[in-house]
Amino acid sequence: MVQQIVLPIKDTNILKMVQDTLLDSVRAGRRNYTVFQVGKATLLRVSDVMTLKKSDVSNPGGSVKNTAFIHDKNNR
Repeated sequence: MVQQIVLPIKDTNILKMVQDTLLDSVRAGRRNYTVFQVGKATLLRVSDVMTLKKSDVSNPGGSVKNTAFIHDKNNR
């Protein structure tokens, strides 16, 4: 098995380009942009962000919850 090294995006110009590219995508731009932003804000792995449901992060009225609790896959 090959170990893949993943490094964070530190250049703000590249970060902005990634965000713009995600938003410009015709098929799933808003969804992918939202997943990216949640990952960026929470520092969760993509696999953990992708398991979240709308009800995990938003109230029935649609507002964003103040707190949410998850178990990341690496520590189960």
